[in-house]
Amino acid sequence: MNLAVLRHSTAFAPIATVLLCTLAAAPAAAQDDAAANQQADSGSDASEGAIIVTARRREERLVDVPIAVSSFSEAQLAERGAQDITDIAQFAPNTTLETSRGTNSTLSAFIRGIGQQDPVSGFEQGVGIYLDDVYLNRPQAAVLDIYDVERIEVLRGPQGTLYGRNTIGGAVKYVTRELPDEPSVKVKATYGTYDQAEGVITASTPVGGDVRVGASAARLSRGGFGTNLTTGQDNYNKDVWAARGTIEAGGHGAPYSIRLSGDYTKDNSNPRGGHRLIPGLQSDAPVLKDVYDTRGGLVDPKQYVEAYGMGLNASVEVGSGITLRSITGWRKDDSASPIDFDALAPVDFDVPAIYRNKQFSQEFQALYDDGGPLKGLVGAYYLNAKADTAFDVRLFTSLAGLTGFTEADVDTETYAVFADFTYDLTEQWSVSAGGRYTWDKRTASILKQNYLGGGSPVFGGAGVPLGGAATDFDGSADFKKFTPRVSLSYQPNPDHNIYASYSQGFKGGGFDPRGTGVNAPDLDGNGSLSDAEIADFLSFDPESVDSYEVGYKGNLAGGALYVALAGFYADYTDVQIPGSVACTIGGLPGFCGVVSNAGKARFKGFEFETNARLARDIGTPGDRVNFAGSVGYIDAEYREYVTLIGGVPTDVAQYRKVQNTPKWTASGTLSYTTPVGEGDLYVGTSLSYKSKTYQFEIPNPYFDQNGYALVDASIVYNAPGDRWSLGLYGKNLSDKQYKTSGYTFMNLADPVTGDLAYGSNGYPTSALGKEGVLTAFYGNPRQVFVTATYRF
Repeated sequence: MNLAVLRHSTAFAPIATVLLCTLAAAPAAAQDDAAANQQADSGSDASEGAIIVTARRREERLVDVPIAVSSFSEAQLAERGAQDITDIAQFAPNTTLETSRGTNSTLSAFIRGIGQQDPVSGFEQGVGIYLDDVYLNRPQAAVLDIYDVERIEVLRGPQGTLYGRNTIGGAVKYVTRELPDEPSVKVKATYGTYDQAEGVITASTPVGGDVRVGASAARLSRGGFGTNLTTGQDNYNKDVWAARGTIEAGGHGAPYSIRLSGDYTKDNSNPRGGHRLIPGLQSDAPVLKDVYDTRGGLVDPKQYVEAYGMGLNASVEVGSGITLRSITGWRKDDSASPIDFDALAPVDFDVPAIYRNKQFSQEFQALYDDGGPLKGLVGAYYLNAKADTAFDVRLFTSLAGLTGFTEADVDTETYAVFADFTYDLTEQWSVSAGGRYTWDKRTASILKQNYLGGGSPVFGGAGVPLGGAATDFDGSADFKKFTPRVSLSYQPNPDHNIYASYSQGFKGGGFDPRGTGVNAPDLDGNGSLSDAEIADFLSFDPESVDSYEVGYKGNLAGGALYVALAGFYADYTDVQIPGSVACTIGGLPGFCGVVSNAGKARFKGFEFETNARLARDIGTPGDRVNFAGSVGYIDAEYREYVTLIGGVPTDVAQYRKVQNTPKWTASGTLSYTTPVGEGDLYVGTSLSYKSKTYQFEIPNPYFDQNGYALVDASIVYNAPGDRWSLGLYGKNLSDKQYKTSGYTFMNLADPVTGDLAYGSNGYPTSALGKEGVLTAFYGNPRQVFVTATYRF
């Protein structure tokens, strides 16, 4: 008999009915039978509560985890035609995952209002991305393509007592498939609109004893959604080669497991050029009709991303309920991005950029679970990461060959110890408590130098130095913080969980890699800037959040309905707001970083997720109608946002918005599965919605995206025994055009309210460059593709 069922054998109290009003509680015996039956259900049935997740670093049913978690299985991802990790945001409430502006594979991630949009070195991510439990320290190459995946989990709220790296907003876990015990080969091919042509081959085999080896190779390509009218290149195309290799020993019920994996990605896609939202202020170049077309002329350096890494995950059961685990990770990525801010052929505001990142991490855990009332873990974590960024800001139309060069090398060294334990007070009540102590050390070397006569020598330019360095800084800072977590759960029986939790998140401070030291204030008035004054000007403080959550998870109606409901409240302090503004450096126009610790923000809202079997055996024995849905609501506002305006600290909170955080997110997938011959046919359609989204803290009528909905549909046939499958998919079928990000450098008429200054031509006036920068990037248009999979 299942020990969990035995432990929770008391009858179900009607608490779920009180919480959900319209849902009737099923008898305990029916719920217990449903829980057992759900283990065999497919990903498309109402089996969310039975899905096994590792959100708390141990295998648990989703319904048992007192954390807001969305989990997407391989089957669900395949049915919905998910292509990369950003597709998950359509279905996870209060979650934004987008390709960053001007890039093809850099990720911008926000959960419950907390995230990071800036990809340059020096800024830590607010949402942790994990690949097989290895934390990805930088956002470059983090738009992970979905292949050979077991599941993807989205954890909302601060994570730190259970995970190697403290992440203040949440975490996204990408979990690849374990290798099977028998030889296996899978071939997958995709062809679609815009010349999409993709192929993935996965193979594995045992090689003796309990050792298995496997590998996957992927070729992912697509033509552009538009054209660069200056260079003739496709715009928004895809040209990716990827591979993954694995060696496993043990596992599959053995008392030990060793998994060595490596992955490689090479992205040779063309530069992603933006769409101008206003005519050229100097050239009168008209706004293009097709939002996916561009006129950007910068082609050097050649766009590329190369990323690779290795991970070693090992665990051994040593007896007495103790398991020891080690997670070792090493990763490296290099990328080059020619970003044409003004999106026109002249060198008006062009930024060639190079990013180089490297990291090593080591995590040790001791897990305890002897079947008694106490279970949990203690762990230690170490991270050594180097993030180097170099870029030109070329303003040749402002002054012949004027270039502002920046090189910023920011290193991070982190040590942490953490623990989290759960104790069953009674058969129904349990309490969890954990804590983490983090030591972060940030070391920065920042150089800013103006050139005349061309670009900097680093990018092959002919420019010569103009005056001394605007910034020549070396410094370091330490940040330490203890962050606790506690939760209380009540489970009247195994299929219902009511919980309340408190957790604290923390993100270390650092140094602005684009900061301009000569613009620091002379605080002591002696006429020269000290190292301490420059360091204080370039640095920013750590931020923290206190997050409160109450929730309910349950399997209802004999297992036909899964429901998860969470309400949250968060106080967010010293919010790090990185940005870039036009400035004057040595009497010349320039590009300066500005980082504000905005003071205070408050987030409150709720999330609802469900998976319901609406009907079964309605036409053909074995068929079923299923609905999966989610709703997220967040009221996010700044309570204090102090910035210097005219040298005077001014609170502008009432005029600022929380970026990349729509008030409402929602999704619904209605599907019908029916036996056809010896196989089965899946037919589904999805609708996802996001309300108005502010791209930056200062509202902008050109950039801010009004609410919109996306419609997807799919038809998938799975042959007997899943030997082969054939799927037809449609994404964004209504061909909705929606902005995801952009660049703006326009003058403000009022720096307090953020209102734009307009010229006599009716358009905003340019703050940097002659043509003006109001350049937007858009989500994918309508795509239709077919996928065939064959398993040997």
